[in-house]
Amino acid sequence: MRVMVMVKANKDSEEGIMPTQKLLAEMGKFNEELVKAGVLLAADGLQPTSKGKRVRFSGEKRTVIDGPFTETKELIAGFWLWQVRSMEEAVEWVKRCPCPFEGESEIEIRQVFEAEDFGPELTPELRKQEERLRRQVATKK
Repeated sequence: MRVMVMVKANKDSEEGIMPTQKLLAEMGKFNEELVKAGVLLAADGLQPTSKGKRVRFSGEKRTVIDGPFTETKELIAGFWLWQVRSMEEAVEWVKRCPCPFEGESEIEIRQVFEAEDFGPELTPELRKQEERLRRQVATKK
């Protein structure tokens, strides 16, 4: 199963305060462990929401909203995409992660939908399209 592991933002990440060299080294070591275990598929930090945009959908209407966004506890500062055997395995990996920020931090784990999760709504034609697009993306790496 694939999971997205999201590091929740805090005041410092939203102010653009960069991690210390020590934390970067610790995260680098943790990421190396994930790679060696065959777990890591992708990982990146995100710029503060002051550099971001949101697009609100209301029927056919689209409204662009400039950052920064409030409610820091709902924002994401970075993420990993992991391939694991179970949610329990993902939790065990997160428990080994260095604390992302000084003080308290929170990391959320969410399972990624797989094609089979969509049932009959994902018709054979749509499944072929999905597979074709995944192959195209993979060849661009």
